[in-house]
Amino acid sequence: MQRYFINEAYQPTVQLTGEPHHHMMRVMRMSAGDAVFLVFNDQTAVKAEITAIDSESVQLKELEKETFSRELPVAITLASGFPKGEKLELIAQKATELGAHQFIAFPAETSVVKWDHKKQQKKQQRLNKIIQEAAEQSHRQFLPQLEFLANEAELVKTFEEYDEVLIAYEESAKQGEQAQLVQTLKNLKTGSKLLVIFGPEGGFSVKEVEAFQQAGAKLCGLGPRILRTETAPLYVMSAAGFYYDLLND
Repeated sequence: MQRYFINEAYQPTVQLTGEPHHHMMRVMRMSAGDAVFLVFNDQTAVKAEITAIDSESVQLKELEKETFSRELPVAITLASGFPKGEKLELIAQKATELGAHQFIAFPAETSVVKWDHKKQQKKQQRLNKIIQEAAEQSHRQFLPQLEFLANEAELVKTFEEYDEVLIAYEESAKQGEQAQLVQTLKNLKTGSKLLVIFGPEGGFSVKEVEAFQQAGAKLCGLGPRILRTETAPLYVMSAAGFYYDLLND
């Protein structure tokens, strides 16, 4: 059953225009009596029935609320140093399916790609569209967003917004550090916010790591293998999913 994110607070009856209406009418060719899931911006999710649909709008009424929680108990934000090619799109899509709460992209010292403001705006629109489609496909009850930051200083300023900040650091993996991620997940309470920072293909410089640590971030290894920049975020989200969804079920 199709799922649509609605940018308004919950109400038992709703009239939709724009993209949701177009998709229901032109793509799915729905008609009165068909049912869909609607997710409002207060994270209320309902099963709703189309009561009327025409070329201008679609009207729906609630049938029942979705009571099963599909979100992780902690909000995990992934911050990635600009990677090459379409790797950021892969991270955004797959990590959304795995339950990521938000995304940040920033220019690290070793980032090869350079996107000006215009290119960033275009890329951000595309990435948030990919995230929305992934959230709908995976039946999320929260719609993540991706934000571009101008530099690492802006990233450091956000640290105070989180309960814990981790740096996925390959040198920690090489040295066999494997406890920090598990310990962090164990200590976080329901509703806590976690930021995990990932470097681009060239990794982080010692200077960058020191700056992050001075601001309160902790080094974190991700197992004994060295992971690609697009693999590491998915490792973290998979580990969090196992810990919260399965191990502590």
